Amino acid sequence: MADVAALAGVSGQTVSRVANNRSNVDEATRERVLSAMKMLGYRPNTAARALATGRFRMIGVVTFDLRAHGNARVLESVVSAVQDTDYSVSVVAVRSHSEQAVREAFDRLSTQAVDGIIVNEPQMLDTAALRLRSDLPIVVVDRDDRHRYPAVGSDDAEGVRAAVTHLLDLGHHTVAHLAGPQDSYPARRRAEAWHRTLKDAGRLTPPVDYGDWSAESGYLIGRQIAERPDVTAVFAANDQMALGLLRALHEAGRPVPDDVSVVGFDNLAESAYFLPPLTTVNQDFEEIGRQSVALLLDQMESAPAEGTAPRGAAAVSVAPRLVVRGSTAPPRA
Repeated sequence: MADVAALAGVSGQTVSRVANNRSNVDEATRERVLSAMKMLGYRPNTAARALATGRFRMIGVVTFDLRAHGNARVLESVVSAVQDTDYSVSVVAVRSHSEQAVREAFDRLSTQAVDGIIVNEPQMLDTAALRLRSDLPIVVVDRDDRHRYPAVGSDDAEGVRAAVTHLLDLGHHTVAHLAGPQDSYPARRRAEAWHRTLKDAGRLTPPVDYGDWSAESGYLIGRQIAERPDVTAVFAANDQMALGLLRALHEAGRPVPDDVSVVGFDNLAESAYFLPPLTTVNQDFEEIGRQSVALLLDQMESAPAEGTAPRGAAAVSVAPRLVVRGSTAPPRA
């Protein structure tokens, strides 16, 4: 640092301000210091910085199966949002859907010197509510309403209402539902919103079919749905299952949307290229990531010196939007 200061013609304190990305340095001086750092190959000593500031500049993320589209997109969006800060990310994936497994992942991240943790919890655990140690700031993505931690999530109910109402407005008498697994918070919320929307509209609610988020489960259940001549519209809880459903309906000679209309949820990048292009609910994963990181950083900045994180029921809901494509149409006369 002394060498950088000498080369740039500034004080060591100014070099420290630039290294810590402080705002109280004019741009010309900042550029001169950065140029000196580059010439000398200077890198801040993160261990020394942590000792001096009490901050490790590291955010931990606890997540479940990264093969699931939602989990992977949330992680991607969190990492992208963190890249706009001077923090790094450490990730631990949880295999067991239990509170103990989440606690172990939480403790593992704690030993890696993180300043706060984001828990991406789409699966229902083996306990009624998640309880974690309270000495670190925590944000839960896609939480259950019973949790006491600040949270960020998509407004599933609003997205489902838009999807089901779209089908009813086209003239369908009711809408069948291809749901996600019963141990999933998003799947449960979407099924509840589907049921509530039909009930509010005074329509019959068909039996629910449960898949596992995969295209294969959508295909296998879709073969059964295709045998029900009364079904003219289906809301699938995600786009992968909708893809399998489209194939099953095609093989059964029930063209989409002429005979059956289909709506998905998530808006995969590939959904616009399904045959036919899929009408679906777009989840703004980028905004979910940005809001999660912002909420966590706000906690970390406002936490007392000893590191006790503020608690509360703060929640951020990110609005989805319906994307209408070629898989929906009025029912046949």
